[in-house]
Amino acid sequence: MGRFHRHADGTVHEHDGHDHDRANGDDRRNHHDVGDHTGYPETGVARVAVLEDILAENDRVAEANRAAFAAAGVWSVNVMSSPGAGKTTLLKRTLAALAGEVRIGVLEGDIATSLDADQLDGYGAAVALVNTSNGFGGECHLDAVMVRAGLARLPLDALDLLLIENVGNLVCPAEFDVGQHARAMVYSLTEGEEKPLKYPVMFRAVDVVVVNKIDLLPHLDVDVDRFLAHLHAVNPTARVIRTSARTGEGVDEWCDWLRTSMGRR
Repeated sequence: MGRFHRHADGTVHEHDGHDHDRANGDDRRNHHDVGDHTGYPETGVARVAVLEDILAENDRVAEANRAAFAAAGVWSVNVMSSPGAGKTTLLKRTLAALAGEVRIGVLEGDIATSLDADQLDGYGAAVALVNTSNGFGGECHLDAVMVRAGLARLPLDALDLLLIENVGNLVCPAEFDVGQHARAMVYSLTEGEEKPLKYPVMFRAVDVVVVNKIDLLPHLDVDVDRFLAHLHAVNPTARVIRTSARTGEGVDEWCDWLRTSMGRR
């Protein structure tokens, strides 16, 4: 599906966009696939315009977040997944494994409650909670403005790494740049092999896919090779790390990826 482009006269056209991506750098910044709205004959153009305005504002704040990270010397990773894939359990393992080596902060995103943030208490990390139902309309994702609000409650100058645990959702979180340096996705084997084909925006956006809950593999009717084929059809360059956040298997490889991405090795 191509991207829409809006001109000064209000007209909108759809185009492939690959040349624009190469000319303007990372296609995950500043250029957005806002979807095909031609099914709305009366409001399609207006819908595209509104979405482009929202995403343009988000991109401005995302760049400000990135500048704040750079000034503090912080590397940031946007961690995304569907609900229940194991993000929080993986983060607990991560905090325990890197304690004393990397100064970590966590920005915890949820629509409501502090349940996940509470689980991270006691692991030595600075944690800031952003509930999207508290002033942000109950959105199903974090955007750059929400992250900006959370950063005000974190000691950035005392951190090396910021892990942004996004709201559990396989769609919207991938569409919003929050200022991160890298994107990671936690995928649970219980979700089925077809997810990269059904949710290509998410799988295409990430740098690494953590295939979690591999301890359940003997009990599941899932074809891992088929999942990997679907993943690489959508994102040929994505790193794959197999883990069980419950048992700890593969967590060392995930932590090594974090160290490498930070340039600490």
